[in-house]
Amino acid sequence: MQTSTKALSGAVADIDDLHHEKLLKAIFNLSLWNFGPDVIDALLELIVSLAASNGKHVDSCLDMLVSNFTPPNKVLDMLKQPRGLEKKERVLPRVHAALKNISELVPMAASRLSSIVLEQMPWKSKRNVDQWSMKRQLIYVENMFKLESGAIREFVGANMLKDVMNVLRDLDVAIGWDDILHDDSSKGVFMIELEDENYADGDEDADADGKLPSTLSEKSLSKNLTAELLDSLMVQTFEHLESSVSNKRLSEVFDTLLSSFKDTVLNTYKSKFTQFVMFYACALDPEHCGTEFASELIDMFVGGHNPLTSRMSAVAYLASFLARGKFLPPAFVASYLGRLVDWCWQYCVMHDGDMNPKLHQVFYSGCQAMMYILCFRMRLMVEIPLLKSQLFCMPIDKIFKHKLDPLKVCLPSIVEEFLKQAKAARLFTSSKTFVFEDLLVSNLSRDFGGLERLDMFFPFDPCLLKNADRSFIRPNYVYWKYVRTTYHEDIDDDDEEDGSDGEVEGAAEFDDDMEEVIISRSYGDNDLEMDEFDYAMNKMSITPRNNSSAGLRMPSRIRPSMSPESL
Repeated sequence: MQTSTKALSGAVADIDDLHHEKLLKAIFNLSLWNFGPDVIDALLELIVSLAASNGKHVDSCLDMLVSNFTPPNKVLDMLKQPRGLEKKERVLPRVHAALKNISELVPMAASRLSSIVLEQMPWKSKRNVDQWSMKRQLIYVENMFKLESGAIREFVGANMLKDVMNVLRDLDVAIGWDDILHDDSSKGVFMIELEDENYADGDEDADADGKLPSTLSEKSLSKNLTAELLDSLMVQTFEHLESSVSNKRLSEVFDTLLSSFKDTVLNTYKSKFTQFVMFYACALDPEHCGTEFASELIDMFVGGHNPLTSRMSAVAYLASFLARGKFLPPAFVASYLGRLVDWCWQYCVMHDGDMNPKLHQVFYSGCQAMMYILCFRMRLMVEIPLLKSQLFCMPIDKIFKHKLDPLKVCLPSIVEEFLKQAKAARLFTSSKTFVFEDLLVSNLSRDFGGLERLDMFFPFDPCLLKNADRSFIRPNYVYWKYVRTTYHEDIDDDDEEDGSDGEVEGAAEFDDDMEEVIISRSYGDNDLEMDEFDYAMNKMSITPRNNSSAGLRMPSRIRPSMSPESL
């Protein structure tokens, strides 16, 4: 076969589409995985020659090469075995080299390649996930990442990243969250996905069989193949981000991810996991990626030209990012909190009317974001004299005693936790007493967003995909269980040590860089050095707890919806 194939390569100019239709079809249907290296080389030489000799063959040649991203089932089943790995290393590098050669010989080929890769994607052709489609999708996405970082990335790289993000999003929203979100309406907003200490303290037996964390397993996702596939693809994506750091390409990759996030994820209803690609990219480079992400979100929120839903989603993402990012130093958080407070106060100045949840949705979403951030970060800020001075000079009390009265509109659980911490920190200097009834859902908050909104998520709630969380997200993540609130004394040093793995490397240095920004924003003249703090927040828990005698806990399941009524 090697000899005949080489002979065909020398006669490609004489191959006629009509007279040799069956021959061409047989060539394009060949699987390279069934041959040895010499035959593979001969076949790829023929494919490259066909593409270069006749523009009509370009798409067919590209189709043939892309179809070889995935092996036949008999090989697919042994890819983790030495023999399967040997076949993989024999085929895929040669396929990508052939794609590079065709792109160099036929300039139009690179523009066609992106479309062909998208058309052949296994997830597009088979919506129901099984073990075979899982394996096929994983190796296919692996090849997409090879294209993104390979020799022709200039032509196809951005499209490969965007297509992967679209796959993650599609799998994300395909997971049946309705059973989780609405399984017990009697629990109300307070009982949704609260973090449970039992799982956080290491329920190893619960996941020894590879299941997702207990809450999801108890609902609808036990042994859910879609969730398993999404978990594996997220791990692949995180590993690709790490390789981008090694190749000094993360900044380039992040620009594409940010564009894709704004186009496909920001306003996606019930997106729970895909956004953690942005989170992890920021964790890898807080100074560049973290700053760019937070700046983009705050700019979208304060920019009046943006759609209402985009502004509200952006500020919810900003609040969740600033609250949960363990790699973000207090000075960084304070800087963006200051911009958010400034906008809310200017809104109060410009709107002297009474409370109206429907009319002032963007304002109330900003106030809720402000409180959410402070629920996680207030203690850290008040322990740093410079940040405490800035925080106490912010017009927060003026905002909350304004006639728009956000405390009566925002989610009761967030309001109560915020007021509890603000009281302990003596944040309010106003003589007005802030009182908020302990209601599950007030009529006003229902008008603001409705019961559906109250049952949604903050975008960066704990990641419930086991492998993606434990290996990548968890070391960079603030868990509510370990948040040091202003009203709790640190009386259990052992527990704190158990829950802490210290500040993420680079955060303290980043904090020093942020000091100049904070000083320029400060209302006082303090010139104090920034302290470094350890975050005792390296574990997670997700099981709902129904205990009215326990201390107030923050809700996890709240996130922006696509509906205009939603926060």
